[in-house]
Amino acid sequence: MTELAESPFNQNIGKHPGEPNVMEPALLADPFTGYGKLREQGPVVRGRFVDDTPVWFITRFEEAREALRDQRFANDPKFAGNGNGESPTSRMLEMMGLPEHYREYLAGSILTMDAPDHTRLRRLVSRAFTARKITDLRPRVEEIADTLLHRLPDHAENGVVDLIQHFAYPLPITVICELVGIPEADRPQWRTWGSQLISVQPESLREAFPAMIEYIHELIRERRAALTDDLLSELIRVHDDDGSRLSDIEMVTMVLTLVLAGHETTAHLITNGTAALLTHPDQLRLLKSDPELLPRAVHELMRWCGPVQLTRLRYAVEDVELAGVRIAKGEAVLPLLVAANHDPRHYADPARLDVTRQPAGRAENHIGFGHGMHYCLGASLARQEGEVAFGKLLAHYPDLTLAVEPDTLQRIPLPGNWRLAALPLRLN
Repeated sequence: MTELAESPFNQNIGKHPGEPNVMEPALLADPFTGYGKLREQGPVVRGRFVDDTPVWFITRFEEAREALRDQRFANDPKFAGNGNGESPTSRMLEMMGLPEHYREYLAGSILTMDAPDHTRLRRLVSRAFTARKITDLRPRVEEIADTLLHRLPDHAENGVVDLIQHFAYPLPITVICELVGIPEADRPQWRTWGSQLISVQPESLREAFPAMIEYIHELIRERRAALTDDLLSELIRVHDDDGSRLSDIEMVTMVLTLVLAGHETTAHLITNGTAALLTHPDQLRLLKSDPELLPRAVHELMRWCGPVQLTRLRYAVEDVELAGVRIAKGEAVLPLLVAANHDPRHYADPARLDVTRQPAGRAENHIGFGHGMHYCLGASLARQEGEVAFGKLLAHYPDLTLAVEPDTLQRIPLPGNWRLAALPLRLN
């Protein structure tokens, strides 16, 4: 936890007794236990965000889902505090020294917008993620997975290979970059940038974010001269046809959001899920004996060890009462996915991994992909990539095992994330 120990936000830990900060070591090391204790204190609990902003933690399943679909809670920072747009995100970026002219790209993200702008932007890209498009894409996802898995033995050192580096990351980043239109030669750089962005280190963010923005601007200039059938070309056509539907900043931010969100979380779903299955041999046997369980297993793994554990902050646009607690206009709420997805009020024996838990053919019984208007745009693609990844991995290497003891696996201690630094495996 060396990098995080040097974070400028650590100075806020413990400043407000009784109001846990998301940067506290206990919550970073074991969020399942830490946030689980908060869940048992109540459905709405006072806490602190990274920058010391007071927030209301939403800890239980029904209340979290209610908050995520309640449009009285907005994502746009202009609703924060006194309504001047000063949000934890803007304060964090200022503390990290990001030049001001780059900050507007974050403000223009679909993730920070509410209706009608969120609806307008979502509509522009949603056709790339329809059920038909995702189904048509599956053979290509399987082809990429097969290629990567055939090459795994070539990367082994002393019989051990890191699944993250050679499969879990390359699979989703190849898929999303092909979909968006990022050249193959540039894809390793996106993984580096993604790692820098989530490091919570000022120097890394100051280096990565401007580099990504300038890269996308240059790529747009190049693609405009030779449009193709990728998503970037479609966004350029929309922008050039009617700039009121998609601004320059929105187009750049959309590409940035799609590429980062389209590979980071899926990579760690694959990694976390593989580690979970290898440490639960009964569930692994079930999946091997019945591959038809794969869709249900992906849902359960997303619930049980999903990579995203907290949502974005949302702000009350008016006074709201939730679970008997008054949340004043401008106050921030933070739904805790990790606590809600392990809520014993909603799940029988929630700590148990059970790949048969999700009823077949039913709407998902978790909020790992969020809920409501801001439900993950690429959820269907992520689920498909998970199904392909686990299915192909077990088919190619049915005797796969961990190369280290489970309790020695190193995790990256980031607030709101559950990520392994590496997953060393023996292919056997």
